Amino acid sequence: QVQVVESGGGLVQAGGSLRLSCAASGRIVSIDGMGWWRQVPGEPRELVASITTTGTRYADSVKGRFTASRDDASNTVYLQANSLRPEDTAVYSCALVVRTTPLGPAGNYWGRGTQVTVSS
Repeated sequence: QVQVVESGGGLVQAGGSLRLSCAASGRIVSIDGMGWWRQVPGEPRELVASITTTGTRYADSVKGRFTASRDDASNTVYLQANSLRPEDTAVYSCALVVRTTPLGPAGNYWGRGTQVTVSS
């Protein structure tokens, strides 16, 4: 089984920065892809950033301010969020596409999320 845990959220003033982490543990052969999502109560979940075999992509709302990265040695992915705005307030979750056996299919694993609150 694979466990995914996010950290790094918190309360920050507008214009500030946070670095979110998403650490995976367990039986991991490879992390084939990842996505950072965010959700505000009552609204659809939004894909903020993704890293796949075809490259890194960002939502227009965060382009130029957020940077996604990964450290395969530690099975950790990051989201550096700069120039934060009140509208960035949300629960941020990561989803990882993880291969647990060399030849088997990859599965999707989610963390429980970390709260980011940006005050004006």
